[in-house]
Amino acid sequence: MEVIITPSPEEGALSAARILDHVVRAKPAAVLGLATGSTPLGLYRELIRRHKEEGLDFSGITTFNLDEYVGLEASHPASYHRFMHENLFAEINVAPERIHLPDGMAADVNAFSREYEKKIRAAGGIDLQILGIGNDGHIGFNEPSSSLASRTRLKTLTQVTIEANKRFFNNIDEVPRHVITMGVGTIMEARICLLLAFGEKKAEAVRAMVEGPVTANCPASVLQLHPRVVVIADEAAAASLARADYYRYVFAAKPEWQKETTFLPALLEE
Repeated sequence: MEVIITPSPEEGALSAARILDHVVRAKPAAVLGLATGSTPLGLYRELIRRHKEEGLDFSGITTFNLDEYVGLEASHPASYHRFMHENLFAEINVAPERIHLPDGMAADVNAFSREYEKKIRAAGGIDLQILGIGNDGHIGFNEPSSSLASRTRLKTLTQVTIEANKRFFNNIDEVPRHVITMGVGTIMEARICLLLAFGEKKAEAVRAMVEGPVTANCPASVLQLHPRVVVIADEAAAASLARADYYRYVFAAKPEWQKETTFLPALLEE
């Protein structure tokens, strides 16, 4: 696990965008796992800018989103379908038939989940998975106590997550209690995981993920076992890390050309 500490969320988003830029240019048919929420918005804005101003081409990529609320139509203002189309897909040249998101209105969630896993495998697996982290250490919507070998499935949200997500709804009663989410095991099969964490509210979760024990009580901690993980955290989110100075030293000592291409050779060998 490589930890990159940036002065601000804006700098963190730029660092993440440079990594994505390298991946898409080196592998134009890359399969990207995407996340929603406020954390990746800066990253998506920069990818849009690079597409429009620097010719970053998304026409060959395939995307799979981590999760979606159960019971929300794709057109609902708080659905992740709408979020992705408004904040990324409508602004880049990704082919609509290559976009995949969980269907919150699926009549049979279990059957849909199995089919989603099959589609990921048929696409060759996810090359780079973008992740955020919940205040309680969840990734995707894999809440604390989730199986670390889990696959795409139905999950019940905790009160902590419901409270955190109520800002996207008119009131807390409108927040769905169930979601479809990629499982921890599904996420762990991505060739590269790129996790973003910004703000002081994420500090304890980042500490538990990076320096704590591997435990289902902090699902993100399983990333310690993944061979190719980059964590980008701003100073506030990194504030509780005991070895923060070491992480800064390691990154600063790298040659400039290697700072955003650490895992690229392994990705292209797949």
